[in-house]
Amino acid sequence: MRIALIAPLAESVPPRGYGGTERVVSYLCEELVAQQHQVTLFASADSHTQAELVVGAPQALRGEAGTAGVPMGWYMLMLEKLYQRVDDFDIIHSHVDYLPYSMMRRLGKPMLSTMHGRMDLPEYRPLYDEFRDMALVSISYAQRRPLPAAPWVDTIYHGLPRGLYSAGEGGDYLAFVGRMSPEKRVDDAIEVAVRAGVPIKIAAKVDPSERAYFEAVIEPLLGHELVDFIGEVGEAEKTALLKGARAFLFMVDWPEPFGLAMIEAMACGTPVIARRCGSIPEVVDHGVTGFVCDNLTQAVEAVGALDNLDRGIVRQTFERRFSAARMARDYVLAYRDQMLNHYRAGLSDIWDMGIAGDDTVRRRPT
Repeated sequence: MRIALIAPLAESVPPRGYGGTERVVSYLCEELVAQQHQVTLFASADSHTQAELVVGAPQALRGEAGTAGVPMGWYMLMLEKLYQRVDDFDIIHSHVDYLPYSMMRRLGKPMLSTMHGRMDLPEYRPLYDEFRDMALVSISYAQRRPLPAAPWVDTIYHGLPRGLYSAGEGGDYLAFVGRMSPEKRVDDAIEVAVRAGVPIKIAAKVDPSERAYFEAVIEPLLGHELVDFIGEVGEAEKTALLKGARAFLFMVDWPEPFGLAMIEAMACGTPVIARRCGSIPEVVDHGVTGFVCDNLTQAVEAVGALDNLDRGIVRQTFERRFSAARMARDYVLAYRDQMLNHYRAGLSDIWDMGIAGDDTVRRRPT
């Protein structure tokens, strides 16, 4: 199958530090190549892949401008390169939200869009009332709740390469890895650790757009003797941090679409203690791979119950539910369904127009 993957340009594919969507695109891309598909990746020039790379920007764009300041001109140039080559592909798989919709509708090529963010933005309802022909994939069923009538065709959970992480024995501290943003509630994670009397190590990227929040809310908490703020880490440091953790704290307070860091922890055999928000009950098997909590008191109690969990089973559950190979197979099935639907729609149009060759019956089959 000839597949075009359109990646965000905020980070390289894969990212050098934080970058959840770009990381997932990388895992999917490399696994599709391993499964013998012909893949073309549209991404920034500093990306690394076994697929064909089409450069969308000279480098990842987030670093200088901050999360909210990625210049849209580069996206337009990247999408123009896609449109010029659209006949080279059997399916287009977009990870850049709604940017390609208008042109793809006119080019008549099957496309799938994976939505990576929250779906409760006010402009989404009129947008998807118009673009009901754009097939959407959710990354959890919870992600769909604000917009159940959108053109969803599948839910496909994220996955990681099985060999990327291995199970560790854990240690005497709790861990948080992710963005330093208000909805991630690092302050609540710190409170849980302090109330439980267990050290916490925090590896978090502080984006320029989140600097004010960090300085006002989080920085005053970092003086506690149980709190160790590490900052943004690379892949090797993150692996060591997660493998050595007693548990991963994920006290998010927003409709989390998926939460990639949770399955990274599980891949290390590390249980997850998370607040019941968004996708959390879908990703965490309560009492098996961690604990789903409704409040901070339950989270503190969960820290005391970690000895009841088997880290080997946590890892086995990750392998069964959240591998990159499973993710890629699920997407290939979704690609085939979308291509078949596109083909059927084309045949329907031909019959409705009364267009057929001399050797063809000139009516719709019954």
